[in-house]
Amino acid sequence: MRAHPSTTAPGAGKPDVGLPSDSRRSPGGGGYEATRSRVETYFDRTAAGTWAQLTSDAPVSRIRATVRAGRDRMRATILSRLPEDLSGARVLDAGCGAGQMTQDLARRGARVVAVDVSPALLDVARERMPESLAGRASFHAGDMLSSEWGRFDHVVAMDSLIYYTAAEVGAALAGLARRTDGRIVFTAAPRTALLMAMWGAGRLFPKSDRSPTMVPQTRPGLARALSRAGCERELREVARINSGFYISSCLEVAP
Repeated sequence: MRAHPSTTAPGAGKPDVGLPSDSRRSPGGGGYEATRSRVETYFDRTAAGTWAQLTSDAPVSRIRATVRAGRDRMRATILSRLPEDLSGARVLDAGCGAGQMTQDLARRGARVVAVDVSPALLDVARERMPESLAGRASFHAGDMLSSEWGRFDHVVAMDSLIYYTAAEVGAALAGLARRTDGRIVFTAAPRTALLMAMWGAGRLFPKSDRSPTMVPQTRPGLARALSRAGCERELREVARINSGFYISSCLEVAP
């Protein structure tokens, strides 16, 4: 996971989705809405070009190459939790970024609703979408958690919930679970010694100098938050990917 242009990922969108008041205290101050606003500003105005390069085949630094490799492994891990044949299935790609996951889902036959906070990254995703798959995906700038997108068979959220507290993530997952018949597969920053040190160091910088800061999580903590948000579905850890500067856990909320 990450808090630097080489290692940060797109996140949630604009409108509030009714998270409980006790789930609004994000580490950067100001709560859920303020964190979401920082994510939007960072990815749409600061890091869109860097992110477009990282998710392409263009040469990158050795550090960013480890991030690229880690993300490729994580994307494959997430996809392994879904059926190989998604023909007719409606899938939400929550925080779709430059659209790599969207393409993979569309190749399996899914009807993909791809939502991201950054219009700039959505432009990249649209441009990269193969013409043969274009009719299977719709791209939207806005709030990935909004109920306006309707019901889904499955939801994927790769590196788009990493900036929020456990309570906020639990409330987000509970809201999605009410509209999802199958799996919700997502990523979180694991609470390792290295990531905790990086998290603490990042909070020492002035707010104006920070990219959105990831919040390390544990599976039991997220499971408790999900239950407190009123969802009794099981939350499981699937795998952990460790690739240089990319360290991330894949988890799922099972039906």
